[in-house]
Amino acid sequence: MLSRGPRLRLDAEVIRDSALSASGLLSTRIGGPSVFPYHPQGLWQEINNRPGYSRTYKQDSGEKLYRRSMYTFWKRTVPPPSMAAFDAPEREYCQISRSRTNTPLQAFVLLHDPQFVEAARHLASRMLESADDDRQRLHDGFQRCHTRPPTMQETRVLLSELTARRKQYTSDPESARQLLAVGESAVDSTIPDHELAAWTSVARVMMNLSEFVTKP
Repeated sequence: MLSRGPRLRLDAEVIRDSALSASGLLSTRIGGPSVFPYHPQGLWQEINNRPGYSRTYKQDSGEKLYRRSMYTFWKRTVPPPSMAAFDAPEREYCQISRSRTNTPLQAFVLLHDPQFVEAARHLASRMLESADDDRQRLHDGFQRCHTRPPTMQETRVLLSELTARRKQYTSDPESARQLLAVGESAVDSTIPDHELAAWTSVARVMMNLSEFVTKP
């Protein structure tokens, strides 16, 4: 009875930090002022455009983009959308506990939010550097995301996805470049674009599994 607690979806801040940690991007620096990570352009003006009171969101750069989520600047009326999708409160009033929903929008955030796409690209680079064999690379990435090795079935599915994405990006190099352009961090130029893009897609799959956002 004491072997484990109930399985719960992780809080919004933990999900973001988990992606940054698995990718190697997470900044471990402690303390300092609030930071302004990726945010939809113009959203602050759209929600709160009162003359004399409105402010534009000035996105940070460099290490500040990868600070832990507890340092993210929080505007009460406009919380970070990627965290709001995972039930982070708006902070306009006190909440005793957070709700835990499961919606398609959450999967959309994990697949398309710039912070997660960029994290997937860096996880892809780590996988490619970890070994020369695709199976070992998948093992390394899966271990980083889920703290366990993939099963044989999971390995087959991921290898099939890798093969399909390699064909896609080899035949369409422009789409590979567009995917790799997401995020402000530098792209590893030693890896061919189509190869890095294919592994980035595989990393996005790993980060979009329910196991990645759930406390075991």
